[in-house]
This record gives sequence, structure tokens and C-alpha cells, in this order.
Amino acid sequence: MIVYKSSDWWDAFRHLHKSSVIRKLLKRVVLVGLYGTVVALLGRGVMNLKFTVDPQYFSLLGILLSLLLAFRTNTAYDRFWEGRRQWGQLINSCRNLAVLLHARLPASDRENRFHLAKLLSNFPMALDGHLRGGVRFEKLEDLGPELMEQLSQASHVPSLLSATLQEYYEQLLRQELILPIHLLAIQRHHEVLLDVTGACERIQRTPIPFSYSFFIKAFISVFLMVMPLVLLTAYGYFMVPITMFGAFALLGVEMIGDEIEDPFGKDSNDLPLTQMSNRIRVNVHEILGVELNEEKKALAAAPYSVVF
Repeated sequence: MIVYKSSDWWDAFRHLHKSSVIRKLLKRVVLVGLYGTVVALLGRGVMNLKFTVDPQYFSLLGILLSLLLAFRTNTAYDRFWEGRRQWGQLINSCRNLAVLLHARLPASDRENRFHLAKLLSNFPMALDGHLRGGVRFEKLEDLGPELMEQLSQASHVPSLLSATLQEYYEQLLRQELILPIHLLAIQRHHEVLLDVTGACERIQRTPIPFSYSFFIKAFISVFLMVMPLVLLTAYGYFMVPITMFGAFALLGVEMIGDEIEDPFGKDSNDLPLTQMSNRIRVNVHEILGVELNEEKKALAAAPYSVVF
């Protein structure tokens, strides 16, 4: 994810080349410019061909395309913001669970506090890996060889961790370290863990329908192919930079939509899931009064983005 100062335009332009989307976009704009140059040479130079396209019809196509792009952008950003909201809920629930358990467990009960801190810290890290192609178990807190072996063989690690947490609450209840009324309060926040998991999976596994995505890409391609033919008569060779600027705007909006419609990827504008997971780990250990080494604390503040 790119963090920037919205008021500092010049510094933003200075870092423009660091975005992979912008680099891909500029390559495509250059291709459009080459196509416009060929059209200009054929129409005004080598063959002196005449192209005529009704400008009013072209303007109508532009209006239709703008409506499609607006819908495309809004849909993609809704998915991005929904993903951020879900992870915000996860952060709040992990902190609330830690606060409730801290208030009930005796300060001298280091064993239970340490184990709960590990379990709560591992859930967001497992969800991060689950959404990004596989859990990296070396990043998880060590829960003992038996449980780590079970996790490594699980097809859905977040679900198993959630079930393990639930079993541990019940164990604390049997030991009378928490009361039934405390378990009810804990349960309300615990259920959010898998609710967030399911919501994130829904966002990730339900992409924009292929027919819609293909249609808008085809529409933009045809529009950009027709644009030089319409503008050639009025602007001559100046049609080339004008067409390139139009391509920059149209292709840029579509490419941004493609990038942010899955907010759990590893593109420069996707959510910083790893840093948020590390931040949860620091918060949970701090609330439960469990020491965490400085190296792991530093991961919560590690740079994950281009900062403007």
C-alpha cells in the first residue's frame, strides 16, 4: 500500500515511477502513440488517406464509456474498502479478546497468558497467509510440536486456530479461571474472527464477472482505435499527443480498478495485511502483559510501502 501526503503534489509526481501500475500504463500509452503516428502518416503523409467518423457519434460513445468507467471504479473501490473494514473489525476483536482475558486471568498466571497471546497473534498471521497463497508457518508463534503439526496439515488454518481458541476458553471455564458470563462476553468477539475470514474469502473469490471485465476492456480498445481517426482532420499531427493523453486517462482508470478489486494481493496499492498482523501481535502481547522481543516488535513498524 502506498502512503502519501495528498497535499504534496510535487513529491507525489517525483515518486510516480515507483508504481508498477504506472510503468505498465506508460508502456501501453506508448503503443497507442505509435498507432496514432501510423494513422497520422497514412492520413496526412505517405498515402494521404481520408478518414471520416461522425464526431457526434464518437461523443456519444465517450459518454457511455465514462458511465462504464465510473461504475467500474466505484465497484473496485467498494471491494477495497470492504476488505479494509473487515480487517479493522479483526483488529478490534483481537484487542477486545485480549482485554477481556487480561481482566479475568490472574496476573501471576503467566502460562495461560503466554499461550493465549500466541493463539491470538497467530490468527491474523494465518489469515494473511491464507489470503495470499499459503500460510508461512515460520512466521507463526510456536505453539508446541503437536499443535504446529496439526496446523501444517490443515486445509484451512484460520478455522483450526479459531477452534483451538474456543477449546482453550472452555478449558479455562472448567478450571474456573473464567465464569460462564465471561465466556458469553468473550464469545461475542471470538465469532468475529471467522466472520471476517468468510467475508475476506467472499471478496477474494468473487471477482468482477468476466463478461463485464472483457466488455469494458474491448470498449476502451475500440474507442482508442477510433479516436485518432476522428481527431486527425481537426488536429493533424497534434492528434498523436492528444490521443496518448486520452489513453493515459482511460487505461489508467481501468488498470487501477483491476489492481484494487482484490485488496488482499501484494500490489503496491493493496492492503498491508502483514504489517496489520504484526501490529495485532504487538498489541495482544502488550495487553496481556507478555514480553515480546524487540525484533518482532520492529516488524509492526517496518516499511511496507512507498511513502510520499
